[in-house]
Amino acid sequence: MALVLAPIPLWADEAVLRDDFDGKDFAPEGGLYYRDNFEQSAGSVEFQSDVTRSGSGALKLSVRPNCAPESEGCSERAEIWERTALRVPYDHGAWYAFALRFAKHIPQDDHRYVMAQWKREIGPDADGDFSPFLALRMRSGVMFATVETNFVAPPASAPRPADGICPEGWAPVWLRPETRQMRVLVAEAPDLSTKIVPEFDHCTDQVQVVGPAVLPSAEAEWHDYAFFTKPGPNGDGLIHIVADGALVATATGRIGHDDIGLGANQYFKFGPYRDAGKGEWTLFYDNFTRSPQCDAVLPASICGEFE
Repeated sequence: MALVLAPIPLWADEAVLRDDFDGKDFAPEGGLYYRDNFEQSAGSVEFQSDVTRSGSGALKLSVRPNCAPESEGCSERAEIWERTALRVPYDHGAWYAFALRFAKHIPQDDHRYVMAQWKREIGPDADGDFSPFLALRMRSGVMFATVETNFVAPPASAPRPADGICPEGWAPVWLRPETRQMRVLVAEAPDLSTKIVPEFDHCTDQVQVVGPAVLPSAEAEWHDYAFFTKPGPNGDGLIHIVADGALVATATGRIGHDDIGLGANQYFKFGPYRDAGKGEWTLFYDNFTRSPQCDAVLPASICGEFE
């Protein structure tokens, strides 16, 4: 099946954002910052030089327990945000890249862990809490990627996954009508199983995924990621996921939300994010780039696949 081509995005500020984290603070040209709020008070950010992907520095981001044990609706975060003035319009596409490494203690519990997420702005008139339209996640020590969109009930004749796999043209989905959303599984590490994420128990034809859809495992080794993100809640969404120079997955179709009261822009956050948890969880990040053009984040030989 041929790759879907990534359109060239156009927005007001097309400057490339880049931060190699080699200094003692965020680089002005990177457009990043550490947000200060209660959830983020569980986290710490360190510009360090002991563990790096390249250059002289990398970010060390950690979270520690800050919520009451087993509390509902409380999360612990150490996320790095794009500055608001630099956000990309929701209906445009952008390339993002970063290197990611887990610290040696990798959580193995059945718990929600998120390493990177892309969301739509939520205005004061919006009704509901909207999940990220793209997220890099982990559960029981296994990585996977998801896209989210508005809930569309599958027809009665829709197939069900067999060993976690849907027929061609269909993708595993977690139906969540109570939140008017549904979450689609688009990529996974080799050791993911329906026992780890049993919620993906239906198939949807609203999002199509072209594989091999295999992510690197969660490990104390560096891996290089690149993502093209263009939401399209009405059916023209497009996501590319690249890891270590190889295409992991392309997702097309209904991606993102179009509810009343949502904002005009998308925004990106990266760093450890979990529900109320135990112990300390640490991730390392390096070599962040955001650009409207593929060749700013990937070698030209790889970008040729998307032209």
